[in-house]
Amino acid sequence: MKFFFGILIIAAGIGLILKTEWIIENFGGSAWAEDKFGTAGGSRTLFKLIGLALIFIGFLLITGLFEGFLDNTVGRIFVRPS
Repeated sequence: MKFFFGILIIAAGIGLILKTEWIIENFGGSAWAEDKFGTAGGSRTLFKLIGLALIFIGFLLITGLFEGFLDNTVGRIFVRPS
């Protein structure tokens, strides 16, 4: 099941990267991204970065490394009781 969800997430990430212009035309840009990235293409950059993050998460799910990645990064914030 993780393999199937991983493939879907990777496909969503690729779609987000390839169809960034369509998304901006239909849903509008992000004022926050335009302000923080400091360029006229801030929204495009944000959507492409989100797409890359989705692809990364999809590959983690397919390879079974997602839980280990979370435990070793943000998992240290939430310490489990012994």
